[in-house]
Amino acid sequence: MAKAAPKKSTEELYAWDAEKRGSGLLLCGVDEAGRGPLAGDVYAAAVILDPSRPLIAGLNDSKKMTEKKRESLFAEVQSACLAYCVASATVAEIEELNILGATMLAMQRAVAGLSVQPQLVLVDGNRLPQLTMPAETVVKGDATSASIAAASILAKVSRDRTLYALDEQYPQYGFAKHKGYGTKAHCEAILQYGPCPAHRPSFLRKLYQKHENENN
Repeated sequence: MAKAAPKKSTEELYAWDAEKRGSGLLLCGVDEAGRGPLAGDVYAAAVILDPSRPLIAGLNDSKKMTEKKRESLFAEVQSACLAYCVASATVAEIEELNILGATMLAMQRAVAGLSVQPQLVLVDGNRLPQLTMPAETVVKGDATSASIAAASILAKVSRDRTLYALDEQYPQYGFAKHKGYGTKAHCEAILQYGPCPAHRPSFLRKLYQKHENENN
């Protein structure tokens, strides 16, 4: 089995951006959070880091950080930006468009919400939303680009905070623990209590089908 590529340092992520920026291109990183969970909106963030500011110590792929570390960097990322915007697409929009379409919509909203228009948008993954400026995909971008890593932190922390609020509203599901993902405890709670308005109906079909098959 091939070994996973070593984690890049914060300095390497900034260096990658600097090379992309060239002689002063205004660079924007975009990432999403919440494509896989059974509940909640899908989030996206767009970030234009200020190249004149010192690098953010510890900045990296948000998935490789503890929740505490992401929270500690959230305000730091915001203050290091020329501009940023966090946006989302609702459960209703996920159901109407499918999760890919809703993710692209959240990304479009995040970029459109920037107070400064970027000259190049770098999007994590292999799909581009329709944008009015040049854009490129970057596979594993949150572990490659400082701008995308910064966006990943804003998107992930923003989404997690809404799940804590949902946990207070619907404590029987345990949203604060699993953040809406399909853990055993979450699936059991859905089967016991039924879904709440924050659940994505299309994401629950497999769960109900499996439960039906097991009980027939």
